[in-house]
Amino acid sequence: MSTPSAAPIAATTPEHPTVLSVRGASKRFGVVSALEDFDLDVRRGEVLALLGDNGAGKSTLIKCLNGVHRLDSGVIEMDGVPVAIRTPADARALGIETVYQDLALFDNLRPTDNFYAGRELAGPAWLPRSLRVLKRKQMTDATREVLERLQVSVPDFNSVVGLMSGGQRQAVAVSRAAAFASKVVILDEPTAALGVRESRKVLDLILRLRDENRAVVVVSHAMDHVMEVSDRAVVLRGGRKVGEVVPSAETYKQIVSLIVGGGV
Repeated sequence: MSTPSAAPIAATTPEHPTVLSVRGASKRFGVVSALEDFDLDVRRGEVLALLGDNGAGKSTLIKCLNGVHRLDSGVIEMDGVPVAIRTPADARALGIETVYQDLALFDNLRPTDNFYAGRELAGPAWLPRSLRVLKRKQMTDATREVLERLQVSVPDFNSVVGLMSGGQRQAVAVSRAAAFASKVVILDEPTAALGVRESRKVLDLILRLRDENRAVVVVSHAMDHVMEVSDRAVVLRGGRKVGEVVPSAETYKQIVSLIVGGGV
């Protein structure tokens, strides 16, 4: 059966300019084509969902965007300027932050220490790095400000994150990404393994990031969550883009059909 056509997608506007673009992206692993001639636009102030079954190419795409993998061919642009993303450090320098399912948190450290792991503030700048003094109060105040601004509540700001609930740990990881992502926040299965209440808090956090005019990319299999928070959904199958749809009750079946490759 034929694949249904995608619903009309609103064009880029001054209020929601394109911040990240991918053109003609391809990536192979041996004989396996993980991405093939893939195009994508990510806009400020929008939540973009990347959808597809396992093996569709979602993980490969986000790993190319955050420097874990390099594209075999294609162009990545930030604000219309071609960029080279060869390492995760390159992606971070461009304002792209990613939160994976495993969160990459240090369970034995406090939120502040997790925020600034590898990015510690220290001075004075004229001293050799090994002799600089950590600016603990500045880092603590900045971490507290981000959590308060994003309305993230933790049971004890000075407790280690390993003692927090799954939802609280997820919120800390997302807030850390938001603190340093000047352009794009990528979230890989942000509500996986969370209960209803904790998922609700994470979804509210995603909407707050959008309200702060961040570009948010969400990779998820939770269709109900996708329908609730996403402004656009791009569907991948076999490494190709097979559709772009505005999520709604009317387009739900269309999106599922695009994912599985059948008709409606």
